[in-house]
Amino acid sequence: MIVPVRESREGALSLMTARLDAGNERVGLAFTGEPRLREALGDGLRWIRLSEPALRAMLRPLGITRIQVDALLVAPRLPVAPAPALATR
Repeated sequence: MIVPVRESREGALSLMTARLDAGNERVGLAFTGEPRLREALGDGLRWIRLSEPALRAMLRPLGITRIQVDALLVAPRLPVAPAPALATR
């Protein structure tokens, strides 16, 4: 499985999770291939390969028991605006 991750400034990786619908249930994310991940989450995202048992073991301490495989974002992508410049005095 291909699992999306975030990287901290120090280089530590953490699993990306999501919420179902507008509810509070958190789920783990996994994809059957890199093209599926890019289709759902865009280009340039870090990912790692994990077996399902390893992913479940990492999610368990977070209280997450469900894994969404090849989930697609159902909302339209929002444009990314440049960050506003900070005012100086």
